[in-house]
Amino acid sequence: MVTRPAHQAAHLCELISTAGGVPVLLPALALADPADLGPALAIMQRLHEFDIAIFVSTNAVERAMALIRRHGGVPAQLRLAAVGQRTAEALVRHCGRIDIQAPPPYNSEALLATAELQTLTGKRVVIFRGVGGRELLAETLQRRGAQLSYAEVYRRIKPDIRLADIVPQGTKIDIVMVTSQDGLQNLVEMADMEQRREWLLNTQLAAISPRVAELAARLGFKRPALTASHASDEAMVAACTAYAKT
Repeated sequence: MVTRPAHQAAHLCELISTAGGVPVLLPALALADPADLGPALAIMQRLHEFDIAIFVSTNAVERAMALIRRHGGVPAQLRLAAVGQRTAEALVRHCGRIDIQAPPPYNSEALLATAELQTLTGKRVVIFRGVGGRELLAETLQRRGAQLSYAEVYRRIKPDIRLADIVPQGTKIDIVMVTSQDGLQNLVEMADMEQRREWLLNTQLAAISPRVAELAARLGFKRPALTASHASDEAMVAACTAYAKT
């Protein structure tokens, strides 16, 4: 079962099929505009004042670029940074370049370890993200001297779907793939609403990161989550393939 947002699930589903599995798409997360886009639009209007723009996800790239194009495009001097591998690919697709990229395991910690982000005194940095989220990037960059701003260009919501419509009672699901903490929380809530929490907690989970795996343990999943070696669809499928062979 693939719980990625519907618009992002095709690549993961294709990899599962290629590996011999049968993907079942149950989006546990959807995106919407923030309640107030005003602060993000204000950033777009003065993007030329910033030195570095950090994009935390492909969603941040896609949502931000739609707005940036309406306000003159990406300034030539602005250095573009990406947390994830697919986020970096999205920046290259939209802008033709990526200036600072996190190495494996493609997370905030890896991005913060890059040479370009060690000394930031006086540098103006904007982080494009969804509403809320981890504060590690901002807090660390500020300690290194950056003048930090957020541009929140989307918010995460729970889709209006029923678990039973996609996975009826009695359907065999071998592995549930979860790619975000918000998606996992939503999935558990969806199961709760249909009195299927125990079924879900007894199903093998595959997590895209240790943070998602740790949340699964706190939520009561009975088996240790399979955890991808780094944050990518390919690593998720590799973890599940190794499990299937045992």
